[in-house]
Amino acid sequence: MKIQRNKNDDQEREVIYFAGGCLWGVQEFIKHLPGVYATEAGRANGLTDTTQTSYDGYAECVKVTFSPNAVNVIELIDCFFEIIDPYSINKQGEDVGTKYRTGIYSKQSSHLKTASEYITSRDDADNVVVEILPLINYVKSDEEHQERLTRFPNDYCHIPKKILHKYK
Repeated sequence: MKIQRNKNDDQEREVIYFAGGCLWGVQEFIKHLPGVYATEAGRANGLTDTTQTSYDGYAECVKVTFSPNAVNVIELIDCFFEIIDPYSINKQGEDVGTKYRTGIYSKQSSHLKTASEYITSRDDADNVVVEILPLINYVKSDEEHQERLTRFPNDYCHIPKKILHKYK
């Protein structure tokens, strides 16, 4: 990924949410990408009230705050596709269940349009099962899940270490 810094990088921020199986590895990978200013482990688009800590319908995800002047949505999605199996339904690595589904969520319709176009343009588009949906609700994960692999680098992660630390 070639990303050029712009003097206005610090002035504009956007937010997108990536669900790619266990959020520990997704956060560890994405937080090191150029243009990413902050990540937060959480859950997206569940069925329950956002004040509850249940996983009822939620997908484990990472809230990504980035500078669109430093990295664009396509570049972020490209990197995201490096760490997921886009053909696997409700499973990434050894993690199985609906909370481990893959998805791209946003409150900005332009992000969703870009993600849809990205997938449709792929030769394997008919086999990709990554959901692309507006963000309906979001719950921050408990502190024990924030920056988990930074604090405990030997914990389980479905992403191979050589890929996990590619941008570190």
